[in-house]
Amino acid sequence: MKEKTATAAKNYTTSFTVTKSAKEVFDAVTNVRGWWSEEIEGDTKKLDSEFKYHYKDVHSCTMRIVEFVPGRKVVWLVTANHFNFTDDKTEWIGTKISFEITEKDSKTQLCFTHIGLIPEYECYEICRNAWTDYINTSLFNLITTGKGKPNLKM
Repeated sequence: MKEKTATAAKNYTTSFTVTKSAKEVFDAVTNVRGWWSEEIEGDTKKLDSEFKYHYKDVHSCTMRIVEFVPGRKVVWLVTANHFNFTDDKTEWIGTKISFEITEKDSKTQLCFTHIGLIPEYECYEICRNAWTDYINTSLFNLITTGKGKPNLKM
């Protein structure tokens, strides 16, 4: 696993490379219940569909799939968001979450970017750490072993 995590001025990005096909990586990404949360409500595998995420009373959000290119790219737009630990209730709203997949020489790279997740956000440290774990541990494990570590259904 080659892992890189970086912060551009307006984005949080992390990536890894696996010896799986682009289709296998794409299928894992769109199996959001398998790596993020078992409590996802809605369709996570179709352009223009919406789904909802929630974790206890700490975080809830609504995502709309705005790009969906099988084997290559998925982008979610955050249309609604609530954190119980921030004063600014607009954080995340209007940001995008992008999964870009490239295949080369029997290896596939997944590049995850939360476009608009910036260090100035109150949630930045918590969100960065959470995304790093969900992507580089849970999603990576789902791709490589078939078993992720999503939030369990309550």
